[in-house]
Amino acid sequence: MPRPKKIRHCEGRKCGKAFKPARIPLTELTHIPLLQDELETLRLCDLRGLTQEQAGASMGISRGTVQRILTSARSKVAQALVEGAALIIEDSPLLEEELPG
Repeated sequence: MPRPKKIRHCEGRKCGKAFKPARIPLTELTHIPLLQDELETLRLCDLRGLTQEQAGASMGISRGTVQRILTSARSKVAQALVEGAALIIEDSPLLEEELPG
């Protein structure tokens, strides 16, 4: 039985937004889902310059989990840029804002 996933703390709500090449309708593009926790790791590590350990502390997850999420996110962004696909921001499982209160 796998270990339960930790709740992830992410800032902002970008779900449902798309980033795509200009002048091509979204309906004509391949869609690549980018989970909100993947976007958050990109923001913390690549934009803000935090270490994976610092990003993990901010999100409430381990450094190893940050590394795994960051690798996936970078791969998806590279694929979208190289192939001219659309990145669609989607909800991640276990986000802090989604917990029943």
